[in-house]
Amino acid sequence: MRIIRAAEAPRFQLPGVEFTGLASPSRGSAGLCTWRLAVDAGLRGDEPHTIDRDEVFMVLAGSVQVTPDGDKLGPGDAVVVLAGEPIQLSNLGETTAELYVAITAGFTGILADGTHLQPPWAQ
Repeated sequence: MRIIRAAEAPRFQLPGVEFTGLASPSRGSAGLCTWRLAVDAGLRGDEPHTIDRDEVFMVLAGSVQVTPDGDKLGPGDAVVVLAGEPIQLSNLGETTAELYVAITAGFTGILADGTHLQPPWAQ
């Protein structure tokens, strides 16, 4: 068993978004990656990206839209974004939104310019 303490979990920053790494291969989970997202109020995602695996977003607080034309999601809502569907996270509210995300380990993200990457919070 591997415990990831909140105070010790690695944090990664992108403009307007903080990723707190939880389960991942480097933190003891061979098959699953999870992280917590904090999304600044009013953030509108840049260009959409895709992932080569299904990804689950679970809203803890705030109001978000996960796909370019997706439904508004609030606390307690979850959405499964299928592999290859566009993801463009936006905070529709006036406070920080918080989410948990889960996806199988070893996934690859594909940016709008075709760049393939494995983000550091999922390694």
